[in-house]
Amino acid sequence: MSPELRILTQASVAPVADQDAYRLAGLDTATLCEAARARRDRAWGTILTFSPKVFLPITNLCRNRCDYCSFRRSPGDPGEWTMSPDEIRTWLSRAREQGCIEALFCLGDTPETGFREYRALLRSWGHECTVDYLYWAAEQALAEGLLPHTNAGILSRDDMIELRPVNVSLGLMLETVSDRLCEKGMPHHKAPDKRPATRIRMTREAGELRIPFTSGLLIGIGETLEERIDTLLAIRAIQREYGHIQEVIVQNFRAHPSTPMGSAAEPTEDDLAAAVALARLILDDDVSVQAPPNLSPASIKALIDAGINDFGGISPVSPDYINPRHPWPHLEKLSETCAAAGFDLRPRLPLYPSHLETTEFVDPSLRPRVDELQLGLAAQ
Repeated sequence: MSPELRILTQASVAPVADQDAYRLAGLDTATLCEAARARRDRAWGTILTFSPKVFLPITNLCRNRCDYCSFRRSPGDPGEWTMSPDEIRTWLSRAREQGCIEALFCLGDTPETGFREYRALLRSWGHECTVDYLYWAAEQALAEGLLPHTNAGILSRDDMIELRPVNVSLGLMLETVSDRLCEKGMPHHKAPDKRPATRIRMTREAGELRIPFTSGLLIGIGETLEERIDTLLAIRAIQREYGHIQEVIVQNFRAHPSTPMGSAAEPTEDDLAAAVALARLILDDDVSVQAPPNLSPASIKALIDAGINDFGGISPVSPDYINPRHPWPHLEKLSETCAAAGFDLRPRLPLYPSHLETTEFVDPSLRPRVDELQLGLAAQ
């Protein structure tokens, strides 16, 4: 047996050592997926999950200029928006009526550091900063019976301390640990908040604060296969130290015509399947591996075969504002695809059972609503 196949045999049962993870990259995708399925089935069984959510893009103002992003705007740009308090209340009410569980708050990185117009708008609504507005919005979500999950880009330690009592989880895509992609001419050159050290720092601080957390990697933006593995190993190391990373998203780059990378080649289905399989084989079993189904609608079966156990958030009321050209799948069709592959599709909370089993990851004020919703899902 070759060294690579010996390592793969080990990886199909449990995560391998850091130095051995790189040997997996030399194996073909079908072989990787077979081992990843074995790991997934052993750890997660025959249930695939998703989070019924409403997607609330608080603002698309952002000081970063990633070469692949079609979401960000500056004040005065066509399509610029910041959601008003009334708009937030309206969407939360719709979400409750449609049976959503999660309220996902998403926005550009640190908009008040770059745009005085935005700061003035917040003050006109009685808020001094974005975190204050996010706190208020999360309170509104809780009042509607929804569980807030905030992905606000880079947050300070004090920001996360403030948001913890009104959010069941926070998120930040690590994307990549490659400093090379921040060099001139690369996709993160004009994105100061995409520096790997900055994103690793926030991820670690969330662990110190015992905040359930979502991380992830973005594939297809110019990274090497070795850099993908570097990113997965970095996430694994932080998770092993703090135990707070509950899910890792494997997200594939999709080209947008209006961006500098509008004509760049997208990852193939084989590329995506291999990345998902590597994530499942490298990460520990208690970390959920998910891939957004709307970004690869023709590859759902391939994603299942590659070892995912979760599809992330899917909304019945709001589009994917980050990728508006890629609508969410219809749940009935997605469920049929899962069933054909031998799996049941079920809704979940934006907080995983492993983090519900201990009091340290859930703020006491949130516990009653969390337990109520979890009991409701268990009864379905």
